[in-house]
This record gives sequence, C-alpha cells and structure tokens, in this order.
Amino acid sequence: MKHTQITAIFTVFILQLLVQGPSAQFSDGHEHNLQNIHARTTQSLDGLWSIIVDPLENGFYNARWQPRENGFFKDQKMSTPSELIEYNFDTDEQLMVPGDWNTQKEKLYYYEGTIWYRKIFDIDTIDDSEYFIHFGAVNNEAIIYLNGEKVGSHVGGYTSFSVKVTDSIREKNNVLVLKVDTKRKEDGIPTINTDWWNYGGITRSVHVVQIPKQHVYDYYLYLDPETKSQIKGWVQLGNSKEKDKVALRIPELNIDHEIYVDENGFAEFTINATPKTWSPSDPKRYEVLFDYMGTQLKDDIGFRIITTSGSQILLNGEPIFLKGISIHEEAPFKTGRVTSIEQVRVLLQWAKELGCNYVRLAHYPHNEDMVREAERMGLMVWSEIPVYWTVQFDNNETYANAEHQLEEMIARDKNRASVVLWSIANETPIGDSRLEFLANLAAKARALDSTRLITAALDPDGTSSREGKNFIDDPLGEHLDVIGINYYCGWYGGTPESCRTIEWDTKYDKPMIMSEFGGGALQGLHGEENERWTEEYQSAVYRNNIEMLKNIEFLAGTSPWILMDFRSHRRHLRRIQSDFNRKGLISEQGVKKESFYIMQEYYNSIEY
Repeated sequence: MKHTQITAIFTVFILQLLVQGPSAQFSDGHEHNLQNIHARTTQSLDGLWSIIVDPLENGFYNARWQPRENGFFKDQKMSTPSELIEYNFDTDEQLMVPGDWNTQKEKLYYYEGTIWYRKIFDIDTIDDSEYFIHFGAVNNEAIIYLNGEKVGSHVGGYTSFSVKVTDSIREKNNVLVLKVDTKRKEDGIPTINTDWWNYGGITRSVHVVQIPKQHVYDYYLYLDPETKSQIKGWVQLGNSKEKDKVALRIPELNIDHEIYVDENGFAEFTINATPKTWSPSDPKRYEVLFDYMGTQLKDDIGFRIITTSGSQILLNGEPIFLKGISIHEEAPFKTGRVTSIEQVRVLLQWAKELGCNYVRLAHYPHNEDMVREAERMGLMVWSEIPVYWTVQFDNNETYANAEHQLEEMIARDKNRASVVLWSIANETPIGDSRLEFLANLAAKARALDSTRLITAALDPDGTSSREGKNFIDDPLGEHLDVIGINYYCGWYGGTPESCRTIEWDTKYDKPMIMSEFGGGALQGLHGEENERWTEEYQSAVYRNNIEMLKNIEFLAGTSPWILMDFRSHRRHLRRIQSDFNRKGLISEQGVKKESFYIMQEYYNSIEY
C-alpha cells in the first residue's frame, strides 16, 4: 500500500467507529470488548476437561476431507449395542484448564495439531440475562461448540475473547466442546519461526459470564493529557434505548455524573477532576462505579499521563527512566504457561527485587492478571502483539490477523494505567512491505488509543554505521513515539569487552529503550569470563553493556533479555540449553544468577 492508501484506511476506520461505536461485532461473529469480567457474575469452568488428541482431524473432516456434520463436537453416545461411534470423551484422557498440554503429558511435549476439549456443566438458573463464555486465551485457533452447535471461533493464542451463548445455553448438562489447533502457519501471527515454546491448549481461564439484559458492555476512562484536569472517556451500553441514563461515580473524587447515550447505546463524557496520578512510587487507583438499570459495575482505575519530550519519556509531566526487564509468560519453578495469580506475583516480585519500575511483556499480550498485578504493584508495562521476525508483510490476511490481535490487546487493557507502551512488532526486517504493514498498525493503535506511546523493538539491521557510531535510521522510527533497539553485543557479535566503548547516535529526536541485550548462562556453571555459558561470561556481557548504556545520551530505559530462563524449540544444545533459552537472570527453578545482582546494582544507581 502507498501512503494515500494508509490514509484512506485510517479515515474509513474512524468513520466506522463513529457509526458503529467501539463495541461493533467483527466478521467472525463473536464479541470482543466485554469489559472487566472480574466484576461481573461469573461461573468458572476451570478444572479437568476431557480431551481427544486428533492429529489427522478426523473429528472434523471425513475421509474426503469435507467437514463432518456429526463431528466430535456432537459428543455422540451409542444408542444401541451395535452402533459404531469411534470416539468417547468419557473414556479418553483429561487435561487441566487453564494449562498447556505440552507440560501436562510427556507424549504431548512436542505435539502441534488438534486436540478436542469437552466440559459438561450446569447453570443454577436460566433467566432473561445475557450469557457469554469468556476465554482468557486459547492457542492458537479455536472453534467453539455448545450443545452440538457452533457458537463462535477465534484466531490468536494470546488475546481474550467472549462468545455470546444466550440462545444456546441451558440449565442442565451443557456440553461445551472446543476444537483447539496449535499448528504454526507461515501466514500466521506469529509465523512459523519463533524463539518461545508453542504451548497448545486452553491456556487461560474459562468463565460463563451472566449479565443483565440491559448492561454496561464496555467503557474507557483516562486523564486528559492536554488539560490535566479532566477525566474523559466513553461508555457503551448493551440492549439500551436512546437517552438511557447511566451514572458514573468516583466516590473519592466526589464525582456523580449522569451520562445519556445515543441510539447506539454510546456516549462520550468529560468530567472536571484533578485526581492524584498513578506512578510506580504511588500506584494510586480509584474505585469507579457505573450504575445502570439497577445494576452496578465496579473497577479500580488509575489516572496518569505518559508523553515524550525530545529523548525523554515523561510520566505525569516528569522525566522517568524505564528500569525494566523482559518477561515471557512462563511459570516459575514448574515452567509451562502461567496459570495462576500466584505465579504472576512471583515473576513481578522478582522484577521489583531487581529494581524495576517497568516490565516488557514479550512477545504477545500476557494474561490479564499480569497487567492488573503490575498496575497494583507500581510497574509500568510494555505490551506487544506477536508480529515477530519475518511475517508475510505483503499478505492482506496476515495483516488483518495482526490488526485483529492489536484491537483485542488494546480493548482488554485500555483502562489499565500500568500500560504505557503498545508495541507493534519485534525484530522485523527492513523493507517496503514491512514498513507499510507496521505503519498501518501504528496508525490503528493511535486511532484506538491516543493516550499511550507506540513502540516496536527494532532489529540491529535497523542501524547503520556513521562516524564510527551505531546510527539508528530504521524508517519505521518515523511512525513510533519510542524506539526500541535489541542489541546483543558480546553474545551474537563481538566480545564482552568490545561493548563498553561502542557509541550510538540517532536520526530521530525520540526516546530510545534498549529493549533487549544480554547473554546466556547455565545457572551453576562457573569458569573463566571468556568461557561461553558460564555465569562469569554472562556477567562480563552485562558489565560491559552497562558501560555502553551509560554513554547513550538519548537512552530512556532498558529491558534486558530476560527475567527467567524459558522453553524454546530453537535451543538444542543438550546439557546446557535442553530446550531452554538460557538468557534469564534467574533459572527456571528460581535461582538467581550473578548477572541479576549486576543489573540490580545498575538500577539502584539510577535515581529517577
């Protein structure tokens, strides 16, 4: 696409938003923006689910590769002793939800393909409420059936989604079946080649959500960065009438504001207020209440302003250095996908102990508990979609997939003050189609949310050499508010000692975050500083890179790679890697390496 096409797409999107409101359905039929299920009436479907491993997808296709009318989603039972039914959820295996299948059963460790999940559940009472089934995440493609009928589908393994089931649910013996397919695809987001484990399954919690027929569906509140004395936002109602009234109350600020919606149930609002701002040193949040038709919806929301001035990042108008660490959604001590808030707290507490005020959640949206706990603990967040390495930048369907995941990421976390950076990509190669693809995503992110900074982690190929310095001139920089650079001096190039004297310059008067740097070490392996994989070698990488960082005048933050060792298909060196990326400052068993304390000392020396 050319620049004029990008502008045209952006204009069309704005017009659609004004006409449809922010809660419009997408073409796959499921609803995306059911906000804040934590505060609604829910019933957990977590626990043991019955499964059938189906590598040939015989539960979906017949012998002629046509979709079956009576596939596994029908959960059929024999009605006569002679009837032939070649599957039975009742006598097959089971898996825990939430959880990945790779670490639950040894035979599924490397498995990529289809597994069918089934859960039978009852509802106490069915009334005139609306009912949804909410999935925290299903990796990677899901088709959802309730009581034998398809009710929705979803592509993308790291974003939450809700399926409306009001017309399908019943009080007793509901049969929920999912076809979950984790095969990597060349035109997918992410694409075939990544450096993290392709964990399959229903990896985050599942809930039945019951809401009144007339309800607050979605909302957004933020502190106006221009006036700094107004809370702005919008609300979207479901099944409302024109001029229906919703009351917005923030008791601590003495706010009791009446909002009247239009014929689409949508309304914007502006309220004069000067709330105490959220920050890492004081992560202040306010109780926010929406009252509509006798039902109250509660959230805890912080207010802050994040902007830039030249090469500085400003939080609430004051310069702040982002002292961070990158984190994968990998469970401490047991590995596999994070499945509990306790695991989230362990990871974030390690980050706090390191001296962090910021975490980079790589390379995909993490579970909602991670973002909410970061907000509670005073940690700023970089949130990213998995546009990673070499995706098909000239493929329209690939772009639509990426944009869809961006929409879902922003929709879920737009009210979290902790999120200060939306990232649209990681280490993508220079090229025209890539630039157009990512420029579109940047424009989309700004259209959806103008209150946060847009970033991407650029590949070292996005730098050239000028006057003996590393010069940042990647053309994507024009479209970013903050430039991330991944640079592994002393590991993928040069010696550790060569790093300390490297100098940097940039084409852009913008903040730069060293979004990745570091090296690998097997925890407990010791030797000389020039001996690869030892803690001493990793420590030398860190010490010398820190000296380099101290000389970058436009540096606004760092998030070295990575907090904890994590599983990766790419890491084949037995007795050292053993399917783990060893760049963690902490081992997968929770033991800190020497480099943890080197980075901790550096962060403790930075005052702001």
